[in-house]
Amino acid sequence: MRLVTIDRCQPGQIVGKQIYNVNGSVLLTKGSKLTERVIKRLKKLNVSTFYIEDELSEGIEILDIIPEELRIEAEITITEGFKTIAELHHNKANLQSMMKSGRAIRSFQKVFRDILDCLIDHYQALSLLATTKVYENHIFTHSLNVSIYSCQLGLENGLPLKQIEEIGLGAMLHDLGKMYVPQEILTKPGELTREEYELVQKHCELGFETLRKIHEFPLTAAHCAFQHHERMDGKGYPRGLKEHEIHKYAKIIGVCDVFDAVTSPRAYRPAYLPHQGIEILSAGAGTQFDANQVKAFKECIAIYPQGMTVKLDDGRAGIVTMYNYKAAGRPEIRIIRDEENQSIKPYEMDLAAEENMNIEIIEAAPLL
Repeated sequence: MRLVTIDRCQPGQIVGKQIYNVNGSVLLTKGSKLTERVIKRLKKLNVSTFYIEDELSEGIEILDIIPEELRIEAEITITEGFKTIAELHHNKANLQSMMKSGRAIRSFQKVFRDILDCLIDHYQALSLLATTKVYENHIFTHSLNVSIYSCQLGLENGLPLKQIEEIGLGAMLHDLGKMYVPQEILTKPGELTREEYELVQKHCELGFETLRKIHEFPLTAAHCAFQHHERMDGKGYPRGLKEHEIHKYAKIIGVCDVFDAVTSPRAYRPAYLPHQGIEILSAGAGTQFDANQVKAFKECIAIYPQGMTVKLDDGRAGIVTMYNYKAAGRPEIRIIRDEENQSIKPYEMDLAAEENMNIEIIEAAPLL
């Protein structure tokens, strides 16, 4: 199985992993044959990458660390919970709405604990590319992804499980305040006006003010909503906090928030690839983001996920077959082209092996 872009896929290729619609139902089943009509439909639905089966990638299996059933349950929980909790902001903070919000928080806690169990059971470099889904409301999918990444980063930090649960819960609800921002502003393809940008910035305070009213919600987790756009150099918002003034939870979520934002598709741009997202974080390490958290994130994320096509500095090219934990930038590769870019009989190479340590990946793409 290997990853391809929608712009370079061909009719007749076989779908390697199921593609889901916004409701979690199967849109395109594994084993389906692509047609011109199907490709046009996927483009219209803003699907940018997906997996295919072919001879070159035979035997490469993509691991779903978070089962699709759990992802669907989590997104439903987030979607319904956001709407329930958001009522508190609209002058409806009566006893009934408080009780409903408390039940929603308990639902968030349950689904996050299930996610945490999956990550603990399969503790390795994480990739969320394994699930191909049509996106409709990015707030809910983004909130789930940031929670998963934050949980992984919390584990990488060696934090106690209680703290990881608080981070995960804070991450799930870090963008709650966007429920009060007009959807047309959040999805605007062009540059925001000054007034629109100021309105978007208010989501941090609006989310915090709502969450801190809920007794079941830890105040430290509420600060994740308040501070996740603060930056180390003081140029973030809403309060312009610097370095040690920023809560550690917010530093963790700030890294995960940006990574998922740039590696997810939008109506006005395709998704960046994981290694490109890491480059963006690395460029801001120490100024925008906590350098230690960026370093830890690079250790626990699959920079070159399984199925990705990569080119080496000696000209050879191959497909990533397995990522190496603690050496995420040096995966195992199936070489399919030689130094002259000629097709060859495939063979396996482990870039983390001592004899291959001087070989570097210089380019990566979903398809050569």
